[in-house]
Amino acid sequence: MNPQAIVEGVIAGSTIGLGAIGLTLTYSILRFANFTHGDFLAWGAYFTLSIVGFLGGMLAGLGAPLKPFSFGLALPLSVLGGMVLTVLLALALDRVLFGRLRARGAETIIIVMASFGASMALRSLLEFIYTARPEYYTKALQIAQPIGFGMRATPDQLFVIGLTAVLVAGLHLMVTRSATGRAMRAVAENPALAGIYGIDVGQVIRVTWVIGAALACVAGVMAGLLVQIRPYMGFDLLLPLFAAAILGGIGSIPGAMLGGLIIGLSEAFAVQIIGAEWRAAVSFIILVLVLLLRPQGIFGRKVE
Repeated sequence: MNPQAIVEGVIAGSTIGLGAIGLTLTYSILRFANFTHGDFLAWGAYFTLSIVGFLGGMLAGLGAPLKPFSFGLALPLSVLGGMVLTVLLALALDRVLFGRLRARGAETIIIVMASFGASMALRSLLEFIYTARPEYYTKALQIAQPIGFGMRATPDQLFVIGLTAVLVAGLHLMVTRSATGRAMRAVAENPALAGIYGIDVGQVIRVTWVIGAALACVAGVMAGLLVQIRPYMGFDLLLPLFAAAILGGIGSIPGAMLGGLIIGLSEAFAVQIIGAEWRAAVSFIILVLVLLLRPQGIFGRKVE
């Protein structure tokens, strides 16, 4: 078996895991499966692309590649702007749609169907604005370098893996060590009781949207940097995101990341063993097996 599949799986798993973190937080605190999360990845990628073009036009020097990477300083700066715009999009959607449904005491299935409809609208709007033509942050070619054990990776790929590790570690520390993280865990456990003890549930919900949308933007940019940007990129990742979140255990940040890596590696090995046409089925098969054998996930708690 080609050891290069490990590298490909870890890279794909980094994107999936980072996106799944926002999905698992939303599910654990807001109690619904958010189908718009995949579209936040795509919108974040396109927001960043627009800012890159703006900065490159205003300050040409920012577009010069930072060796050994294929991108210039404009991309990291644009990611910050893309994260802000994606967060504003998520907060606006919650205020206009999800927040009103929660206030009316809507059933979970109603909120889920609303998120499905909003996902279709966001995806169509994105395609209308940017067209279906694939876009790229950079068209510079990189040569994969040996990293040991018969594996090779480009500097961009190693950057993506390193950035993912830093973001996941920082977020885990925030959730486990800070007052905001403790409030999020309390709301995830029992929103009504958390409110009685003086926790601002509305503020926790807003923080959840901020974290989820910001990470979705970064995941979208990572996918666009290594492959390409398309309006349907988030939709294509939606099933792997849900599979990773459920596999890791709802509400668990390390679990979502581990689930993403397992999904990514499984897809990469499936391509090597049975062919690329089965890649999309791997996430579905893993999701079904988890629901049948361990529905609480790896780090989830069993409900008695």
